[in-house]
Amino acid sequence: MKLYLVQHGNAVSKDENPDRPLSNQGRTDVARVADFAEPLKITVDYLWHSRKSRAVQTAQILAGVIKARKGISERDDINPNDEITGLEQELSKVSADVMVVGHMPFLGRLASELLSGSENANTVRFRQGGIACLNYDKDTGWQIEWMITPDVLTGT
Repeated sequence: MKLYLVQHGNAVSKDENPDRPLSNQGRTDVARVADFAEPLKITVDYLWHSRKSRAVQTAQILAGVIKARKGISERDDINPNDEITGLEQELSKVSADVMVVGHMPFLGRLASELLSGSENANTVRFRQGGIACLNYDKDTGWQIEWMITPDVLTGT
């Protein structure tokens, strides 16, 4: 099973727009990551994202290159400060490849719990618009397979 964790791209400030859609830089960064991911031909069973506009827009950009066999759907339980328990339990039951487009600190806590058994371990340094690919093997558990971030692609 592969789990792709994606932090939404950079968003505008609340002062600029209370809905906080992606900024121009955020759209550019996510598109750059999508362009990089396209030749990888990533296919998932599910692509889940939060209802927040910045996550919706990030998922839409990625959906142009990521095939989601069972569809793309919004979830109410992957917001920044949501508990990770529900999603963690669901992931253990689906045994499917999943992409989750969400927010910090939720994604960081989920990755840390899966990789180390402690949601406070800070095991992955997420970047806005980046993808972390985790792989589950029954013998070794969860491991980071690869990670790509916009700054790696631009060399900044």
